[in-house]
Amino acid sequence: MLKKIVLGSIAALVLAACGNETAGNSASVAASAPAAASSGSLLERINNKGTITVGTEGTYAPFTYHDESGKLTGYDVEVTRAVAEKLGITIDFKETQWDAMLAGLKAGRFDMVANQVSLTTPERQATFDKSENYSYSGPMAVSRQDDDRIKSLADMKGLSSAQSLSSNYGEMAQQAGAKVVPVDGMAQALALVQQKRADFTFNDSLALLDYLKKNPQSGLKTAWVAPAEEKLGAGFIVNKGNEEALAKISTAVEELRADGTLKKLGEQFFGEDVSVK
Repeated sequence: MLKKIVLGSIAALVLAACGNETAGNSASVAASAPAAASSGSLLERINNKGTITVGTEGTYAPFTYHDESGKLTGYDVEVTRAVAEKLGITIDFKETQWDAMLAGLKAGRFDMVANQVSLTTPERQATFDKSENYSYSGPMAVSRQDDDRIKSLADMKGLSSAQSLSSNYGEMAQQAGAKVVPVDGMAQALALVQQKRADFTFNDSLALLDYLKKNPQSGLKTAWVAPAEEKLGAGFIVNKGNEEALAKISTAVEELRADGTLKKLGEQFFGEDVSVK
């Protein structure tokens, strides 16, 4: 899964290894356990325009969260709804904590997971399968808008980078030859850059794009983005043995990419299309 290294405002992504209900429904994950298995296979329910249960956090903005009205929304949630519309099926979201999500999928408490999962570890790859990716993320650096010194990793040598020492981004800054200014999380790192106490900070691109979109007057800008080959993709996760059903889901994802729906949703939540590398 996309390991959650996003710190601060977005809750600790990424995704080196980063069910709530739809509006009007409310049932716990535990109470819903037998539902998926009792109504036929995932493929049968897709073919019969049935209901698919989807595990998600509901507390992980901007991917899966509740808006001010209490409605479950977010990039992953809205992509799921768009896929459901393509397939003519109904989605029943089940909120659950991240630590229990894939275990719940394996146990059959839901049919699918939509929660920025990259599925990178061999252990998870042996148990689960992933659809075509609907988003990509990777390392990104932001600096002050009036600072044009950074155009590549080489330009970071000798500059100061606000980073959590325990994160892979702290290691990345050190490898780039930057002086690391220790921080507790992304929010503090961004503040230090704004205050000119650090020159830049690394974090996950989706986390930083979310921040920049929500804070257009922050005085910060994108300084550097990792090349496409270094980005990880997130998709829908299902148990092994659902190849035909997953193929239908993947086809729907590709259709949404082709018709511009994913681009539109990316711009809505991040300010740009995150469905392409």
